[in-house]
Amino acid sequence: MLRLKSILQYSNIIFYTFLIVLIITFIRCNINYKSKYDINENTIEGILIDKKIDGSKLSFIIKGKEKIKCTYYIDSEDELDYYSNLDLGITIRLSGTLNIPQENTIPNTFNYKKYLYYNHINYVMSVDKFEVINYKTNIYYSIKNLLIKHINSYKSSAYLSTLILGDKSLLDENTYHKYQELGVSHIFAISGMHVSILSGILFRLLYKIKDKYKYIIVISFLLFYMFLTNTSPSIVRSVVFFILLYLNKEYDFCLDNQRLYCLCIIIILLINPFFLYNLGFLYSSIISYTLISYSYIITGNKVVKLLKISVLAMLVSLPITINSNYEINILSVINNLIFVPLISVIVYPLSLLTLLIKPLDLIFVFIINIIEFISKYALVCNIIIPKMNIVFIIIYYVIVYIFIRTYNKKYLLLIILLLVVNKYKYFIDSSYYIYYLDVKQGDSSLIINKNDVILIDTGGKVSFKQDEWKKQKEYYYTDNTIKLLKSLGQDNIDSLIITHGDYDHMGEAINLVKNFKVEKVIFNCGPYNNLEKDLIKVLDQKKIKYYSCIKELNIDKNKLYFLQTKEYDNENDNSNVIYTELNRYKFIFMGDAGVEKEKEIINKNNLSNIDVLKVGHHGSNTSSSKEFIDIINPKHSVISVGKNNKYGHPNKEVLNNLDNSIVYRTDEDGSIMFKIRNNKLKIETCNI
Repeated sequence: MLRLKSILQYSNIIFYTFLIVLIITFIRCNINYKSKYDINENTIEGILIDKKIDGSKLSFIIKGKEKIKCTYYIDSEDELDYYSNLDLGITIRLSGTLNIPQENTIPNTFNYKKYLYYNHINYVMSVDKFEVINYKTNIYYSIKNLLIKHINSYKSSAYLSTLILGDKSLLDENTYHKYQELGVSHIFAISGMHVSILSGILFRLLYKIKDKYKYIIVISFLLFYMFLTNTSPSIVRSVVFFILLYLNKEYDFCLDNQRLYCLCIIIILLINPFFLYNLGFLYSSIISYTLISYSYIITGNKVVKLLKISVLAMLVSLPITINSNYEINILSVINNLIFVPLISVIVYPLSLLTLLIKPLDLIFVFIINIIEFISKYALVCNIIIPKMNIVFIIIYYVIVYIFIRTYNKKYLLLIILLLVVNKYKYFIDSSYYIYYLDVKQGDSSLIINKNDVILIDTGGKVSFKQDEWKKQKEYYYTDNTIKLLKSLGQDNIDSLIITHGDYDHMGEAINLVKNFKVEKVIFNCGPYNNLEKDLIKVLDQKKIKYYSCIKELNIDKNKLYFLQTKEYDNENDNSNVIYTELNRYKFIFMGDAGVEKEKEIINKNNLSNIDVLKVGHHGSNTSSSKEFIDIINPKHSVISVGKNNKYGHPNKEVLNNLDNSIVYRTDEDGSIMFKIRNNKLKIETCNI
């Protein structure tokens, strides 16, 4: 012990060790670990460790040789009740198909494959048969199941589950999204605050016991609580740091909190290197380290202290926020002054009391309603800031470090200037970016030049009538479109062009105009259908201009030409067909126009040697006739099509017609980007 103490006392040993561990962690995280399962296995046994039901969809994780994420679709309400009441910790046998998780197919959006990989999950399973082979659970799962059932019996179960177990799945998504907008969602993550309050309560209850045994009891409880909350990275960090604080005191290592915290991170990353890519861990680690290292500047009365803590936390975590959300609420510091005390002083302690005394549930619900009411009227001033590259991040942290050390306000101005430069850097980029977005079995194309943004179609997930109990939460493709735009620094769409009124082309338009700035909307020729009329109602409410059957549209120094010929008696042939030349490169977007309209177009327009063709009707044989393809002679062709779609798109005959063209498909290549810079065309795919 004395030797360990002397080693730790060496001033830079922990810092050097931290750098070495960080390098090792990067290497370990980038090694492709081989799964213990063969992808051809179709029967898997394991322990049920997590589950979630969304309508008729049962999502769960089992742990056998390793963890596997599984999906099973429930057939009846009786079956729904059965699966809802299944305990965690039971042993189950599954039959189905193992698949490699899908990566993001739209740039700068959530990467599901990496998310699972960083959680030690290599495969997802589509389950055909679900069988329980052992209902017995160990004592850990027995206690957890009792706690979950107890919490679910409360009216405030969503908040109790969030605050006590760290499970946000019951929390209303709109409510949680509101907290995210306010920049205060971190207060619902189990972390140091929870550990401090829990340990403080336990110390008071155990005041008659000797310190050594008191700490052993508290540490044992915190370790058990850590496992109850699925060892979330932020609570692991808090518990490990608490243990190190005790050991430092007990064995008189004489380490200051700064070095102790570095040691904490070293231990955690050696145990699980993938924590390095967990947002909660990154947030809590960098904020906690900053507050520990610069605690000497956090002075003044309680309000001033809280304000300084909020400012420091915001400054050091800003690049993480920007590169995950691509926007910040500049008033989050003020919101934290309101919500942090409310949650830490009132809501969380009351949640623990409510868990023990059920009649307090009504009071807790009342307090929560007040919190939600305050959140509706709290200050939101979100600014979109595009993704920061590594150079900007390094410069940012150097300036922040100097600012915190010197407290010289000119460095704060430099921070603001750097963020402004990052936000408007696209102004110096004269390139054209043309994205063909992977919206599954639908169409959506995006043209960007500086701050000019044109979106042609939105895609749309077709839904079918079903029983109420089967209905799942809606997840929108346009959320990814909006996230892509934000990551590029764009905060509005100048023109939303609807080629025609089919759901797979405009089904997400209403969601998009409700959640993003849209200047104007362009419809095709012909009468409006019901879907278009529903969109127009929203446009009228939001006072967004809309037009139909136009001939051309300005885009920077270029124009979009709408190749209308006549009005047809079907929606597909009434599609807007759009032609444009961008820096002498020719693009044509065919919508769902059929063979007859193709004939009209080539008869009335001189179209040849097209550089990029957006293939009509997802590669269906109703479009892209050999005559049309031979005349326009596309160098590159893009087919927007869903993977394993039921329509059999793209048609083999169409692919044969495109034999002399380089074909890109969203089902195989993900989103495709054509970049025109210095009169050169560069092509990138977001590979699946």
